[in-house]
Amino acid sequence: MSRLLLLALACTTLLSFDHQAKKKVLFFGDSITQAGVNPGGYIRLIDSIINAEGVADRYETIGAGIGGNKIYDLFLRMDADVLAKKPDICIVYIGVNDVWHKTSSGTGTDYDKFGRFYEAVVAKIRNAGIRVILATPAVIGERTDHSNAQDGDLNLYSNWIRNYASAQKLPLVDLRRIFLDYNLKNNPKNDEKGILTSDRVHLNAKGNLVVAQAMWQAIRGVD
Repeated sequence: MSRLLLLALACTTLLSFDHQAKKKVLFFGDSITQAGVNPGGYIRLIDSIINAEGVADRYETIGAGIGGNKIYDLFLRMDADVLAKKPDICIVYIGVNDVWHKTSSGTGTDYDKFGRFYEAVVAKIRNAGIRVILATPAVIGERTDHSNAQDGDLNLYSNWIRNYASAQKLPLVDLRRIFLDYNLKNNPKNDEKGILTSDRVHLNAKGNLVVAQAMWQAIRGVD
């Protein structure tokens, strides 16, 4: 067999392999996501799951969280922190500060403005050809008797995200529901923190694992 024929066969064989580029998965949010890139954080745990499942050649994770951010902060920085990075998938995980800061510092986001900014953020990301996964804000206090001060607003904003996800046919990681269900089973003393959070809001080790597992399930569901 001639060298030329061997070279042609070799090239044909190489071209037959599917050199699929890694999917870039970007996590867009506040301090919970900012901490997610630290050792033990939910994004690093997702990396561990990816490695354990043998798909490290198929996924790359990017953290884009900034402490204190609310939905309008995401709107202002999404060109640089999302679009410029050209992810394949973007998980929008926001809402705690929009509710929490209304009472803690007077800088939250009114309900009607929250919806308008949220729609604008998601529309711009989708228009760039990026797949979007939404997440509800989990908790501001872990008591299960509806006595956490922001439960009412947190439920209201989470319901908005649920309805929007349904209307837009977008995948949803309903962390609000997941955390409430977990606490009902695992918080018999009705503690305000220490079950899935370290301080009523930010994730402890178990909380990071719960978020990582829920996020990964949604990511795997996106083509």
